[in-house]
Amino acid sequence: MGYLGEDIRKLGFGLMRLPQKDGAIDVEQVKVMVDLFLDAGFTYFDTAWAYAGSEDAIRQALVERYPRERYQLATKNAAWINCKTKEEAYAQFDTSLAQTGAGYFDFYLLHNLGESRSHYFDDFNMWGWVQEKKKAGLVKHVGFSFHSTPEELEEILDAHPEMEFVQLQINYADWENPSVQSRRCYEVARKHGKPVIIMEPVKGGMLATPPEPVEKLFRDAEPENSAASWAIRFAANLEGVIAVLSGMSNVAQMQDNLSYMSSFGGLTTSQGKTLQKAQEELAKIPLIPCTSCNYCAKVCPMDIGVSGSFTAMNYLTLYRSLGLAKRQEEWLVGGHGKKHADACIKCGKCEEACPQHIAIRDTLDNVREMLLTPATP
Repeated sequence: MGYLGEDIRKLGFGLMRLPQKDGAIDVEQVKVMVDLFLDAGFTYFDTAWAYAGSEDAIRQALVERYPRERYQLATKNAAWINCKTKEEAYAQFDTSLAQTGAGYFDFYLLHNLGESRSHYFDDFNMWGWVQEKKKAGLVKHVGFSFHSTPEELEEILDAHPEMEFVQLQINYADWENPSVQSRRCYEVARKHGKPVIIMEPVKGGMLATPPEPVEKLFRDAEPENSAASWAIRFAANLEGVIAVLSGMSNVAQMQDNLSYMSSFGGLTTSQGKTLQKAQEELAKIPLIPCTSCNYCAKVCPMDIGVSGSFTAMNYLTLYRSLGLAKRQEEWLVGGHGKKHADACIKCGKCEEACPQHIAIRDTLDNVREMLLTPATP
């Protein structure tokens, strides 16, 4: 691709969901996956200080087995995780260097900016600090990963034009999703001239088994290709993309990705139309019409995570996975410091504020029943 002076083909190996054996990362299987990936001509590996065991595993599977010039390694700094001082945040870098044994990082990211997490990077002057690491030769390229609104992304890029790239959650299901706003975030990054690394192209695995009407579309168009292949190719087809990260968890997933990405040269007109039809099919599925404007949150006396609760319910409707929906509810509500649906006191202020006229109290009852009630033994 040649972005930022690097020779990178578009598939990246995301190291967040590595294979497990006996409760630990299966390093021997990771070695096989690394070998297949490099043999196919791909070179970009993405880990993070916060991915338990991942940096250590990639040291064993990649760094100790291949010359340093054979690959690009990216890792991330999560200053918002249990850091009370800048020294604690800076120490993550030294830990990552020791755990990977890589000597330097080709790409270093300030991790998961957005919402209440962003201020840590300002408070600890992470922006200036990471430039010092670059000057010292310990980092080649500096950027950040981001989960929030296009408006906040605009603010960050206005304040920090020195950032060389942005990592964004982009997939065909979230392209127009009002909660994620993939398209608008992508357009902000491109407006600022920033190349993009794409994460969650298969939406945490959910687009590997999309709703039946979508799966049928893909099956009829290309019976030999997986549903996941459509998601990866949608992302890889976008302009200005350095790499599309796929969090592969076993050899079979690696082989599937390599089968179509090794020779990927862009979507055909027919394939583009099929993906557009898939988006139209997703739009037909009846969902809670929440746009995440969060007017309800501004008036709720209990500080309930209404939009996060509704997003989790929509996950359940779309992807038919109760476990995934519950994890989304926990992250989008509890993980963002909000109270859960069972804290609702039925005051009705939220419904007065909702521009979509959602029956919020009744819908929160459904959230409580479906996502918060423990399973019956």
